[in-house]
Amino acid sequence: MDAQRDLPAPVQQADTDSITRLVHGFYGSVRADAALGPVFDAAIAPHWDAHLARMVDFWSTVMLGTRSFRGGDVFGKHMAVQGVQPEHFATWLRLWAEHTQAVFVRELALELQTVAHNIARNLFRGYFGQWPQAA
Repeated sequence: MDAQRDLPAPVQQADTDSITRLVHGFYGSVRADAALGPVFDAAIAPHWDAHLARMVDFWSTVMLGTRSFRGGDVFGKHMAVQGVQPEHFATWLRLWAEHTQAVFVRELALELQTVAHNIARNLFRGYFGQWPQAA
């Protein structure tokens, strides 16, 4: 059987179900990643269910305008995470791109990737100073 035919068609317009599928799939890959998994588990476990719900709320606020996300000191919470390395950001962005492209049509995937890239750049600067220059 062709694995491509088993995948759902790319979503044309984001909704809560597609965002939930994106978030849960993405964080499943993050948790399985040898470099990212331990960092995220150390920061989030045993609160993965609550974190996933918050991330669905966040991306629903971004993409649907639901205003369901109440962030608090998001930057400060991220800056308190131990063990973050510069290379983690590239892996996080790569996984995000893979999952957004698998769930959404190109235009929506790129919109989600742009937001994620901006988040990554701000967090990277918080941890390490300047965003690395492209080679």
